[in-house]
Amino acid sequence: MERERIVDHYHHCASCRHFGHRDENGRKIPMCLRLGYRTNPSYQFNCWDPKPRVKAALEKKLRNTD
Repeated sequence: MERERIVDHYHHCASCRHFGHRDENGRKIPMCLRLGYRTNPSYQFNCWDPKPRVKAALEKKLRNTD
């Protein structure tokens, strides 16, 4: 249960390596660069692939809970 809570804390589009922005009419639109869709930094999807620094932080937290 603790493991799920920790992963859920990090599991968001903003921490995915495919998350980025596209400029549209002078505004930055959050995008999934892999799929080309608009997204929201707080959304969660099963295709989530954490950025290297997020993966390292997640692994560190999980090691400390064992």
